Amino acid sequence: MVETPWLTIIGLGEDGPEGLSAASRDALMQAKVVMGPPRHLALLGETGAEQVEWPVPFADGLPLLLSLRGQRVVVLASGDPFCFGAGNVIVARLDRHEWRALPAPSTFSLAAAQLGWRLEETLCLGLHAAPLTRLRPHLASGARAIVLLRDGQAPHDLAAWLCAQGFGETRMAVMEALGGPRQRITEATAQNLNDDFTHPLCVALEVAGNGSALPRSSGIDDNLFETDGQITKRPIRALTLSALEPRAGLRLWDIGGGSGSIAVEWLLAHPTTQAVAIEPRADRAATIRHNADRLGVDRLQIIQGHAPEALTGLPHPDAVFIGGGLSDGLLEHLTTLLPKGTRLVANAVTLESEALLASAQARLGGALLRIELARAAPLGSKRGWKASYPVVQWTVVL
Repeated sequence: MVETPWLTIIGLGEDGPEGLSAASRDALMQAKVVMGPPRHLALLGETGAEQVEWPVPFADGLPLLLSLRGQRVVVLASGDPFCFGAGNVIVARLDRHEWRALPAPSTFSLAAAQLGWRLEETLCLGLHAAPLTRLRPHLASGARAIVLLRDGQAPHDLAAWLCAQGFGETRMAVMEALGGPRQRITEATAQNLNDDFTHPLCVALEVAGNGSALPRSSGIDDNLFETDGQITKRPIRALTLSALEPRAGLRLWDIGGGSGSIAVEWLLAHPTTQAVAIEPRADRAATIRHNADRLGVDRLQIIQGHAPEALTGLPHPDAVFIGGGLSDGLLEHLTTLLPKGTRLVANAVTLESEALLASAQARLGGALLRIELARAAPLGSKRGWKASYPVVQWTVVL
């Protein structure tokens, strides 16, 4: 007979105990201790177990929970504890046999059911503990999203932000206390949202307006980045990202970050990519952070310093881009330090840096690509081709 784990995580909806499954009710009857935020305990009402409020900040409750190991304990969470909830944080310190989860419908499921939306075609985001800019890569006319927000003021903040991005015509459905007796749904455009709201809530969005949508291809418009001129320009950036091959879960080192355009586009490629930008100048490091924030990527670590010294102690990357500070010493350090299978891409403009890449390619293999671009420009009363400096790109898998 399989022994019941000592910890049960129960998803609780706004309908309180009436919405619980038979298994959840049985777990509550057997529990010696029930832990949860004050709102959840109030929804549950009286039980035969000792009730313990989960403290704030949330992390302070984990040692308290672990001190109860061996007793029958129930932890209350909202809806589905593993859908932008606390479930994964709680079980991270436990062995798999110590816990079980009994979820209720998530807020996203309840919202989609109210609207008649296909959930698999709807963006679902938890913005209750994240910046609104995380929505930026997904803003495009016709897109649908359901987002969790932190408090009653947050829908107004979201509406103002959408207007500032050029999407003030977005339809917003602010949904309070979904699934419970206090449920209320308020619909308005972002530019006309005026009501007062209370937590818990989510907002469903049907995006509309003339704001600019971020393309999904590599090489987004240079004008989307703030820069002092130190930027890998759009065509070269597209070829560089193609050479770096961003994929789910991979980490990039962007050495000589400049404006951060390579690192930011790497992060835009997939929501689980990570990046570290190494930039010696403080003003440019600040620009990188600004560009990452405004384009909605927050998985970027910025190191102000010179490579290779600034690389000490960093988690190993899956790919490395050298856009500045190329030297024999840096290449030697990287080829010695990086694990086998790391993809390395370096761009060179000067004759001296071209020579370094040619020599490295002769020793280590890989591919050299010479990129020559020209743009149409005025030439007297007519037009002609104005050439950019050629770029030599070396790509190698170590």
